[in-house]
Amino acid sequence: MHVLEWLETIPPIAVYVLVGVVIGLESLGIPLPGEIVLVSSALLASQHGDINPYVLGACATAGAIIGDSIGYAIGRKGGRPLLARLGRKFPKHFSEANIGLAESSFRKWGMWAVFFGRFVALLRIFAGPLAGVLHMPYWKFLVANVFGGILWAGGTTAVIYSVGIVAEAWLKRFSWLGLVLAVLIGLTSMLVLKNRAKKAAAERATEPEPVPVAAAD
Repeated sequence: MHVLEWLETIPPIAVYVLVGVVIGLESLGIPLPGEIVLVSSALLASQHGDINPYVLGACATAGAIIGDSIGYAIGRKGGRPLLARLGRKFPKHFSEANIGLAESSFRKWGMWAVFFGRFVALLRIFAGPLAGVLHMPYWKFLVANVFGGILWAGGTTAVIYSVGIVAEAWLKRFSWLGLVLAVLIGLTSMLVLKNRAKKAAAERATEPEPVPVAAAD
């Protein structure tokens, strides 16, 4: 079942909780489809009035900020052995190559890596734990975490919700245009056929009657 179809089967409060929990766990360092769940929920909010986009965005933002903060604390306490354990459990996401790439980004960009990492799937999983492992000052991490979480979670919700509203309006307009176009095509076809039938009848009426052939003597 598609994520959007499944979300339609649960009550709005469950959607809010699910979005916050999934994004929180992803930000904590567990590879989950947080962005897919958020986008699907925002699109669902644009189609159904039961889901409030402001509440949805707030839950997504809270999950992102809290999850990242917990991930930072775990990374700071667990250190590099934690990354090694994660690499054994999630080799696809926490491979040495991915960890090396994320670490080089953090060393080069510092708190900006936390901020912009929110918009990159790989860094979104690494941001909290790796910032803790590298002992980034917490105040720097917190500033980048809060602003990045607000911009990513709130911004994604707002954009997808707005796109969904516009898309639905265009689809409705297109359906009306399609209906009008179909009627016009039907009427035009009927008039053309009727006109051709009249011309054919007129041509038959003006044709000279055939002369009977005299019988041979």
